[in-house]
Amino acid sequence: MHESPSQPPVPGYEPQPRFAAIAGPGDWRYRLRRAPWDNRALHAGALVVLLSLSGLVILALVRQQTGTKGFLVGLGLAVLPVPLMVAAFRWMDRVEPKPWRNLVFAFAWGACAATLVALLANGFATEWLTRTIVDSRSRDDAADAAWGATFVAPVVEESAKAAAILLLFLFRRRDFNGIVDGVVVAGITATGFAFTENILYLGNAFVDDQELGYSGVRSTTAATFFIRAIMSPFAHPLFTAMTGIGFGLAGAATQRQRARRVLLPIAALLAAMVLHGIWNGSATHGGLSFLAVYALLMVPLFGLLIWLTIWSRNNELRTIRTHLPAYQAAGWLTPPEPVALSSLRARGIARDLARRTQGAAAARAVAEYTAFATSLAFLRRRAYRGTAGPDFTAREQELLHHLWQRKDVAQPVLAHAALSVPAPRVPLYWGPAPHWAPAPHPAAAPRLGPASRWGPTPYGTGALRVVPSGMYPYGVSPQPPRNGL
Repeated sequence: MHESPSQPPVPGYEPQPRFAAIAGPGDWRYRLRRAPWDNRALHAGALVVLLSLSGLVILALVRQQTGTKGFLVGLGLAVLPVPLMVAAFRWMDRVEPKPWRNLVFAFAWGACAATLVALLANGFATEWLTRTIVDSRSRDDAADAAWGATFVAPVVEESAKAAAILLLFLFRRRDFNGIVDGVVVAGITATGFAFTENILYLGNAFVDDQELGYSGVRSTTAATFFIRAIMSPFAHPLFTAMTGIGFGLAGAATQRQRARRVLLPIAALLAAMVLHGIWNGSATHGGLSFLAVYALLMVPLFGLLIWLTIWSRNNELRTIRTHLPAYQAAGWLTPPEPVALSSLRARGIARDLARRTQGAAAARAVAEYTAFATSLAFLRRRAYRGTAGPDFTAREQELLHHLWQRKDVAQPVLAHAALSVPAPRVPLYWGPAPHWAPAPHPAAAPRLGPASRWGPTPYGTGALRVVPSGMYPYGVSPQPPRNGL
């Protein structure tokens, strides 16, 4: 069997577990040698200080515009849609949940840094634009506001929000595996931005109602809350999700596709700006134009985004089903595990079973096992595409170590949960055939024996069958290696 010349070599893996002497599941951490100025703690501290200062400044500016009472009312109303939006994006991210520190950073950046940049830059940019383009004799406040909302705010705000996605893309590269990752980070960032912006809008509306004597459902506050928090809470996340899709596609690109890695995020950012400008322009004109844009553009695009995210999530599950059998064949995983781990339903069943039989700690161990196995599958896919990076071996060994430490708890419940997943009709693994000894890349098929050595499984029986193209049927129990590993 020969590897196709167009496919990058996939690094080999150790077929035998070598971590039995290590005591705790948290003892294994690989560390790359870094320069003194390339210190993660230093970077994290600088970000915390930056976001904290931005938060204090934006808090003071919003309170200055709305007053204390308006600020408190705006804060109380603006926080209501936040849990629903965050829960929606966490639901999208169930296959490989992002670390909470990434999501907290994204939300904080959107709520503090991006909002502060937008609040300060929008006014200056609008003044410059109207002074440069519009005749000063025909200028008025309403025209300036329309120019700013349509042409300035989209550029400034989407650029400020995209900075959070760019930072995570550069410094948390392993967490960007596809479209879902980009959409989730973008959505959380935009949710934070919309949260602070809603405080300002709702607080100002409350102040206007107090001055004009309006109250009840016909007040400006109620109308603003209905439009921003009920009718279109997805507006900002939808705009920024365009940028997130671009970064997600760039994250899936190979090292040779450098133009794609640069141009896709830029094109996606421009799309986000255009969509944001259309939405703001329709809101400025109001009436039928706003309703037409909402019904004919925003709602269909939002539905398309949901479909695209679910489709991408299903692709992530197929990635798990495709790449984990290589580790199953090497003896790290049992045959049912790739099937169970590639099903969200089976994952939930495994966690619930562990919780009922062994307690909350066991359920947490199963969840961690699932997360590490998912990361291992995505790491293997990046290696197959040639984008894994120089730390592939160290990262792979770390993930295998954590799986090995939790296997006694996780493997039995995953085997039980796999019974609930129907076997695929055409279960093929479209990757290199596994091997039993370390090698620069998979170049030889394993030695096979009678299928009865392992016996029947819920997913079929029989020895591993290698065909000339390098595929092997998934769900078939391979012969264990004969070298005693």
